Amino acid sequence: MQPAGLAGPRRVAVVGGGPAGLMAAEALALGGCRVEVFDAMPSVGRKFLLAGKGGLNITHAEPFESFLSRFGEAAPWLAPMLERFGPAQLRPWVHALGIETFVGTSGRVFPEAMKAAPLLRAWLHRLRGQGVQFHQRHRLADMPDPLPAFGGGEPAPGGLCLRFDSPGGVTDVSVDAAVLALGGASWSRLGSDGRWWPMLQSRGVPLSPLQPANCGFDAGWTEHLRSRFAGAAVKSVAARLDADQPWRQGEFVLTETGLEGSLIYTLVPALRAQIAQLGEAALLLDLLPARSLARVQAELARPRAGRSMANHLRVRLGLEGVKAALLRECATPETFSDPQRLAQAIKSLRVRLFQARPIDEAISTAGGVARLGLDEGLMLQALPGVFCAGEMLDWEAPTGGYLLTASMATGLAAGQGALAWLNRQACR
Repeated sequence: MQPAGLAGPRRVAVVGGGPAGLMAAEALALGGCRVEVFDAMPSVGRKFLLAGKGGLNITHAEPFESFLSRFGEAAPWLAPMLERFGPAQLRPWVHALGIETFVGTSGRVFPEAMKAAPLLRAWLHRLRGQGVQFHQRHRLADMPDPLPAFGGGEPAPGGLCLRFDSPGGVTDVSVDAAVLALGGASWSRLGSDGRWWPMLQSRGVPLSPLQPANCGFDAGWTEHLRSRFAGAAVKSVAARLDADQPWRQGEFVLTETGLEGSLIYTLVPALRAQIAQLGEAALLLDLLPARSLARVQAELARPRAGRSMANHLRVRLGLEGVKAALLRECATPETFSDPQRLAQAIKSLRVRLFQARPIDEAISTAGGVARLGLDEGLMLQALPGVFCAGEMLDWEAPTGGYLLTASMATGLAAGQGALAWLNRQACR
C-alpha cells in the first residue's frame, strides 16, 4: 500500500554505506521501496573492507546466551534484534551470497576466503539487482525542517529533507523516510567521523557521549621497555580488574604507549569506568595462567645454582622475553628478592593504565543515540520518519564477530521499522 499522494514507490534514503546501512537498504528494497544509499566516501563499505583485511570475522559460533552476554548492559535491548538476525541467521545469509564459511578453533566464524571484498562485491551486486541506487561522495550536512505535516506532527509523504554536500554542490533530497547508519567516531578517514552528533543533539535527540571502545590504553612505559618490546605479542595470559572477578584468557600487544588487543578489548568498559572514577585503572595480569600459584611458588623456591634471576625465571618457569620484561617493568625491585612475593606478582601483576587512546584510533565507539530516544522500530522519537542503525546507537561489544553481527541486526531492524512506519502512514 502506497502512502497517500505518492505516484510511485516510497522513496527512502539510507545514509551510510556500511554493513548496517546496506542491511537496512536490503530490507527496504525487499519491501518495495525506492531505496537510495548516500555515502560520504568514494565507495561504500570502506571500514568493513579494512576491518576484514587480516581475515574477516563475521560472527561467533558460541551458544546464543553467551553471545548475547558480550553486549553488557545493552544485551536486553539488542536481544530481540539478535534473535531475528543473529549468528544462526547470518551464516545462511552469507551462504546465499555464494560465500561459504567456516568456524575457527576459537569459535569465530570466517568466510572461506578469509576476505571481506568478495562478500561485499556479491552483496552490492544483489542490492543493485534489487533496484538500490548508490550516491558516492554525498556527506550529510543538515536535515532542514520538514515540509508541512499531516495531523499528529508526522511529516507528509516526501516531507523529509536531507541536505548533502556533494560533488555538484549542496544537494537537497526529499524522501518519505530515512535510515541513518553513519557509524561512530573512529577511523574518520573511512567516513565514521561523528559529525552527526551535534546535528541530532540540536534537534533534541537524547545522546550519550561518544567514547573509544575496542581500543588501547596508555601505561607510561619506560624507554627500555618501549624501545625493546613495542609491537611484541603477549600470548597465553589472563586478565581481570578485580580479585573477585573471573580471569579472562587471551592475548594482547605491547605498544609504544601501553596495551591493546583482543584481551584488552573485552575489558574496555570496566577500564574506562575505573579511570573515570579513580584517574587510573589497575589491570591484573596472570602471566602463567596454565600454572597454579603453588606450582609457581615451588619452582621459584628451588635453588638458583648461581643463575641470574632472569635465567632462573626462564629455566624454572619458561618466563622470558616480553613477559619477563613486563614483570620487571611493573613489579618493585624488592619483589625479586622474595620468592613468595615474586610468585604473587607473576600470577597477579598490577599494570597501571592511565587513559584510553584517542577515539579515532579505536576500532569502534561506545555512546551515541540513547535507547530512550528510539521507539521499538529504531525511529527517533524527536524526528518521525528518521531511523538509526549500527554503531551510532548506544551499544558496544568486543571484537570477535559481535560488532558486525549487531550492526547488521540493527540495520535490518531499522529497515523493517521504516517499512512498518510507512505502512502505518498509508493507512491514515
